[in-house]
Order: sequence, then C-alpha cells, then structure tokens
Amino acid sequence: MKVLLHQGLTDGQRREAAALYWRAFGAKLGRVMGPEAKALAFIERVIDPGHVIAAVDARGHVLGVIGFRTREGAFVGGDRRDLRAVYGRIGALWRGLALQALAQDLEQETLCVDGFAVAESVRGMGLGEALIEALCAEAQRRGYRAVRLDVVDENLRAKALYDRLGFAVTGRVDRWLTAVVFGYRTAVAMERSL
Repeated sequence: MKVLLHQGLTDGQRREAAALYWRAFGAKLGRVMGPEAKALAFIERVIDPGHVIAAVDARGHVLGVIGFRTREGAFVGGDRRDLRAVYGRIGALWRGLALQALAQDLEQETLCVDGFAVAESVRGMGLGEALIEALCAEAQRRGYRAVRLDVVDENLRAKALYDRLGFAVTGRVDRWLTAVVFGYRTAVAMERSL
C-alpha cells in the first residue's frame, strides 16, 4: 500500500481526520464532548490544517494524523464561540470548564503533540513511527528544540513506542479531576530533544 505523508488536510479530508481523532480519543473525551454527532461536528469545525501531518493513501483517504500545538495554534483547538455554535450556550459553558482541566502551558522552544491517531486497519505497519519522525523533522525545521507529548499512564503500548523513538519521561501529572471527568488520573509527560 502506498502511503503519502504531507502537512495539512484538504477540505475533503477534514471529516475523515475528525472521525479518526474521535475513534482514538472518544472513549476519553466522550463524557464531555458527546454525543458523538456533536463531537464530530465540533472537531471538524475547529481542526486547523496548518497544525497536522497526515498520512493518506493513494486515493487521498486519511490513514493517520499527528496534530501539534504551538504558541500560534493547535490541531484541535477552538474557543467558546465554537463550543457555543455546536453545543449551545449552557453546553458550551460546562464543556469549556471541563476542557480547561486538560489545558497546559507550552514552553517557548517546544512543539507539543496534540492528537495522534492511526487507523486500525494499518496499525503495526510503521505508520505511527513515520508520523512521529515526520513531526520531529517538521519541528526541527521550524526551529524547535524538542517535541513533547502527554500519554495516559496506563497506555503501555503508546509509552513503549515513544520510548523506542527517543522520548524520555519528564514528569507525571496526577489529577483527581481528570479521573472524574475523563476517566484517567495520571498522565506522563515525555519529551524528545531535537
């Protein structure tokens, strides 16, 4: 299978990228971002194609994405207006408060992974590794000194991949609020110097 990596998404790929993102993170975000139809509408609305590297097949279908966050923006960002447009005034209010539990400051010289997903049908074929390497190359090209990501402590498979690709644990964040709202308590911060 021929796979191409490129920065950005076409308008036609936004919906596929949103669905892939939701399949990867819906279990964690579902309590806050659900129901699924609204979550997909929100994600598709706020995707910033300038903050993603996509893996696509020869027909242009999205097989994987690695989104990133910089001080200039994020792959899946949005603001209260976007939340209000999809969820209404009350729904936007409490969802905005819940999502603030995930917000973090970003160091000046660090690019942060903001969503990483590979379609189940192509897992184990090296696509995840290729996306991470492409992101690290893009970060270096932009002048960043490191790439940082957060992974749920229980996600041993992802942690093993990141460790194998040169990421080192730089800290742990343990929050009761994320346990209640998102279903996980501890996130591990990992960083790879460039």
